[in-house]
Formats: sequence, structure tokens, C-alpha cells
Amino acid sequence: MTVSTKIDDFIIRKAEKADVALVLDFIKKLAVYERLSHEVVATEEQLVKYLFSEERVAKVVIGYYQDNPVGFALYFYNFSTFLGKPGIYLEDLYVLEEQRGRGFGKALLAYLAKLAVEKDCGRLEWAVLDWNEPSIEFYKSLGANIMNEWLVNRLTGEGLLKLSEQF
Repeated sequence: MTVSTKIDDFIIRKAEKADVALVLDFIKKLAVYERLSHEVVATEEQLVKYLFSEERVAKVVIGYYQDNPVGFALYFYNFSTFLGKPGIYLEDLYVLEEQRGRGFGKALLAYLAKLAVEKDCGRLEWAVLDWNEPSIEFYKSLGANIMNEWLVNRLTGEGLLKLSEQF
């Protein structure tokens, strides 16, 4: 499925299994930007399993400018018990550095916002690194609220395994 946008020659399309190498490349480029390359252990095989199979847990859209891939958004549905509605959580948004400032990131976010409205979601959420001032200002310009009072919690590796063994 391909969707036209308000930007000339920019379209958004749902990623397919054949796009797995491109998706992984975008993930790695995002990790470089976020100074987190050392944390990327994802493989194409894992992405196929969790993005393009019956075990799918997330979805990806890719933005194309003049038929060239320039960015992507990876998202999944969550649920707000307070709102009693589903929501969309944007895990990753990335636009190639040389393509920034053209509205592609905003178009990808607007696509997800429209999807959230169509699916009767109560919200669209994402996280941003506290040092990433350009992105923070960009998100504020869109009307996003930075929720400083919420702290992200994460269990991985040994901590995740240790807690799971307590069940």
C-alpha cells in the first residue's frame, strides 16, 4: 500500500519482507545518530520474524522521495487503561541526514497521527533522548508534550532473565 503526501514526489508505503535489509540499514543509521551503535544486535532474520511474519509485533512504513528511500517509522499498538483505548507507540523515526528539513519526518508523523485517528486510538507516543535538542524542538513545534515527569524503565539481559526466574 502506497500513500501520497502533501509533499511533491514524497510517498509513504508499508514495508514488505523484501525491504528487510533497508529497514536494518535505517536502524543502524539511527543508532549512529543516537550514539548507540554498540547496542544494535538486530539481524535481518529477527526483523523478518517480528515485522513480516505471523509473529509480527510491529509495523514499518518507509518514506520515498523521488523513488529513493529517505526515512522510516517503526511503530506498534499499545493500550491506555486510563483512556480505555489503543494507542500507537512510535519506536523509531529516522530521516537521512541529507534529506532533513524537507518535511519528510513531519509527513511520517502525520501519517501515524492519521492512522491513530482512523483506528480510534487515544494517543500517539514516542520517546526522545534528552540531549537531542533539534528533535525535541521539532516535536514541540508539532504540538507534542514532553512528559518530563515520566521515567522510562527497562529490563534487558541479565536483569530480565533474573526477574523471569522469580515466577
